[in-house]
Amino acid sequence: MHAFAVLATLLCSAVTFIQSPADVFGPVRLHEPTPSSARDFGAVVSHAPSAILRPESPADIALLLATLSSSSSSSATGPRASVAARGTGHSLQGQAQARGGIVVETRSLPRAVSVLEECLKTGLAPLSWTDYLYLTVGGTVSNAGISGQAFKHGPQISNVLQPEVVTENGEVVTCSPTRSSDLFFAVLGGLGQFGIITRARILLQHAPPKVRWVRAFYDSFDTFASDQELLVSMPEQVDYVEGFMVLNEHSIPSSSIAFPAHINFSPDFGSKGNKKVYYCIEFKVHDFQQDGSNSVDHVVELVSGELSYMRAHMYSVEVSYFDFLNRVRMEEESLRSRGLWDVPHPWLNMFVPKHGITQFKDMLMDTVTAGDFDGAILVYPLLTDKWDGNTSAVVLSTPDGVMYVFSVLRSADPSRCGGRCVEEILEQHRRVSDEAGRAGAKQYLARQPSQEHWRDHFGSSWDRFAARKAQFDPMHVLGPGQGIFPRTDSASST
Repeated sequence: MHAFAVLATLLCSAVTFIQSPADVFGPVRLHEPTPSSARDFGAVVSHAPSAILRPESPADIALLLATLSSSSSSSATGPRASVAARGTGHSLQGQAQARGGIVVETRSLPRAVSVLEECLKTGLAPLSWTDYLYLTVGGTVSNAGISGQAFKHGPQISNVLQPEVVTENGEVVTCSPTRSSDLFFAVLGGLGQFGIITRARILLQHAPPKVRWVRAFYDSFDTFASDQELLVSMPEQVDYVEGFMVLNEHSIPSSSIAFPAHINFSPDFGSKGNKKVYYCIEFKVHDFQQDGSNSVDHVVELVSGELSYMRAHMYSVEVSYFDFLNRVRMEEESLRSRGLWDVPHPWLNMFVPKHGITQFKDMLMDTVTAGDFDGAILVYPLLTDKWDGNTSAVVLSTPDGVMYVFSVLRSADPSRCGGRCVEEILEQHRRVSDEAGRAGAKQYLARQPSQEHWRDHFGSSWDRFAARKAQFDPMHVLGPGQGIFPRTDSASST
């Protein structure tokens, strides 16, 4: 299947700026902070900004940063204000917060779902996605952007050809592997530390009208993992592979809310002192057939014949390509109806080397009360050769080229889990992360408690990351939320 490069231009809607006490940067008109500007989806970290900018175009962001740069160079009052980009605010632990600085609200830029809808009008679609679509493109590629397509096409950052970046000094730069390449590789997976991404030229592919979506259940973790690795070795047949743990009676309905097929699966989860955990693999096959032929059925039959799932517990359904990619929207609507969307989300996302996945799973389950767990635990493999080691994203180096994503996607119901409970979960996750880190695992979407922890997180790539910060943001203006580079009166030294 051929890929096509197009410019996914992130357009902006008009806005009328207002005068306010925060309007202190000459031609740049700033707004008073709002409650949302101090909050993100994780709802576990909150730092109010001093002001917010609602840009009409990338030029407004450039003007803000250029004005800050100019005022800092001509003033002896100390370092300039910090700036954080905030798209839909779906970050977990403060990435989109400015810690008393200025939040640039980029949500006027189209979200991924808008890009998808526009591309589908021409029969095309980006190659690699996140599971949740209601995000800004700049936000996802500042992390990496992963889902079940990443084994085949790599993360989103492996499919970006030309990002447009507003730099710390207000310059708008279109970069690529051959043009301003240092900035190109820095901003991809760069956690917002090196510039604000406003546009991106990305790779596209022909989009199938429909897909066959398949789920199979397992009672053995080893078999579950082995079959996932078998599936990712079939990129010509299979276009998406993910898996999740079935912890309790609620896991199947909540994990299947977007899966229209009836699932006749009522497992025995055991007694309180001897809980049984099950597992589910899901994969999809693209259906380009318009004549009603059964070639997709044949592919599913051949693939499933290689798997060792619990017999009589494989289910499939045919859905439109858009509905498949938009599947988590139904999950969101379900959580909203139960009051579990705008609540704290003490999530943990880990990249774990293949040889350590059973040990990590057992360690993780020691922290999970399966009977009342609200959320999902995703488990699926990625292939490290699909990641470009020149980007800023942290990826494992494994001898077999396979690493697993473990995503603990918890919703903390305030009626059962208050502030102290959330803190305890986060502390459990910290212990799990630290122990797993000693065995070679790394956090994804991380927020570390100190710069020393960040050094450990980046490992051998820390010196390069710090050098890029010194080159592109020597005053530590950008991305203050994670605390990677603390602000000082003399922020020019990393």
